Amino acid sequence: MKNFLWGLVVLLLWPVTTNLAAQPRRPIPYPVISSPQFQRAVEKGTRTDTGEPGPDYWTNTADYTLRAVLSPETKMLRGEGTMRYQNNSPDTLRRVYVHLRQNLHAPGAIRNRAQQVTGGVHLAEVKAGGQPLLERNSFDAPGYALLGTVLEITLPQPLSPGGVETLSFAWSFEVPEAGAPRMGQDSEVFFLGYWYPQMAVYDDVEGWKADPYQGNGEFYMDYGFYDVEITLPEGWLIGATGVLQNPEEVLSAQTRQRLAEVARTGEIVHVVTAEDHLRRLATADSPADVLTWRFRAENVRDFAFGASQHYVWDATPADTGTGKALIHALYRPQAAAWERAAEYGRFSIEFLSKYLLPYPYPHMTVVEGIIGGGMEYPMITLIGGSRTPRTLFSVTLHEIGHMWFPMMVGQDEKQFTWMDEGLTSFNTNEGKAAFYNENAWDPAAQSYYTIAGSGLEVESMRHGDEYPQGTSARGIAGYSKPAVMLHALRGLIGSVAFLEGYRTYARRWAYKHPYPYDLFNTFEQAAGRDLDWFWTTMLYETWWLDQAIASVEQTGEG
Repeated sequence: MKNFLWGLVVLLLWPVTTNLAAQPRRPIPYPVISSPQFQRAVEKGTRTDTGEPGPDYWTNTADYTLRAVLSPETKMLRGEGTMRYQNNSPDTLRRVYVHLRQNLHAPGAIRNRAQQVTGGVHLAEVKAGGQPLLERNSFDAPGYALLGTVLEITLPQPLSPGGVETLSFAWSFEVPEAGAPRMGQDSEVFFLGYWYPQMAVYDDVEGWKADPYQGNGEFYMDYGFYDVEITLPEGWLIGATGVLQNPEEVLSAQTRQRLAEVARTGEIVHVVTAEDHLRRLATADSPADVLTWRFRAENVRDFAFGASQHYVWDATPADTGTGKALIHALYRPQAAAWERAAEYGRFSIEFLSKYLLPYPYPHMTVVEGIIGGGMEYPMITLIGGSRTPRTLFSVTLHEIGHMWFPMMVGQDEKQFTWMDEGLTSFNTNEGKAAFYNENAWDPAAQSYYTIAGSGLEVESMRHGDEYPQGTSARGIAGYSKPAVMLHALRGLIGSVAFLEGYRTYARRWAYKHPYPYDLFNTFEQAAGRDLDWFWTTMLYETWWLDQAIASVEQTGEG
């Protein structure tokens, strides 16, 4: 991959060289030109031109202590919490940015997909370092400004390199109805994603990355520690990011006993059945009719949870190659295909642990309901819609695939959708081929081929919020085409070099924030060759392959 200045010279000389020389018989793709910001990061020692993090690489972290009360009858969530933000950068931060993504549902919010208007987030309290903050009336005065789904906070004291700032919040919002992107409720199932104030990313390449949440473009998040308490009525089961800390306080003795059987037998165990709900044997009894569940999660970028008083619960262990992870499946009994959900989850974790890197977390939970497709969160995924066993397997494998990209490898999916969805779609095809013992790369199954050359395609290197609406352009540019690209890359450089590059990339950038150039450079290092022409053709343009046999030569061997 060429640097910015080299690429600029090439572009400036391009008209001259093409006019002086005979017109080429085929186009030669221009080189990949890394951004000036990326090149400055290389010069500062946080990045390299070989795809490795630089010797001075850093990321900021945010640790959360959160308390939430979910009231299913009123459909309200009330929360309070603190975040401890560690500035590991060399820069002094006068302002910090916090996401309030539920403001997507506020009146007047900027959206690129239709949403229910619920009123958004009500902020009851904002503090910095224990000092209450108010909406500011001066740009430089301490306080906060609400910018749609982003909260801009001017700190009472600048946050120096190596310093820590503690922010505190109290908030509430109405949980939107099913159909909200990636979360919501249908009165029976509540799934809470993006439910708390979350720090935006400040990275070593571009600084603050606090793009507003508009509905389509997804997420870029830092890593941290979560200590979370969730209070809701007894009888409701919860699946969540993190490990349950107080099972004896919230689960019945029968449920705890069956969970113990999972590790002992290694089989799929029906931890809670529909009959258990009828007999009030799913959870512990509470004099106050509510229970508080406590979870902890380490080195994760987000926290989500799903809950229902109708869920049955299956569990089984999976072998990650370095240990065991528990697989949980929570679903309503009428979702018949879900009887195999724990099996599908186990296969997904075991296959991807072997294919890429071992799964690092203690459990993986799959919950049913709410949405038409699937959505990933650390250690948990939400899958809805009417499912056959085959479609449930495919979506389960895909969403669990996101535990590697972006949950482990923290790419900026909002700006580079293809880095998460394309890599995960490639892995999904590989897993389907292994599970069903079939060719997952049948061109008829790849939607990219239905649009290539049609004039309707949009390039993959486009911000996730800037694809044309009402078309398949985002899905193909973000999912199918980059998956086809990786399949072609494997054919181009060979399986050995491909897997070396792929696994090296995942290992190098685990719990860090890679840019596309880091991916390109890592594969080129593994392949031992410049692949700019390939990245340019596949990601920056909408050119399609048009080839023919130029000649055939008969040799002594045939």
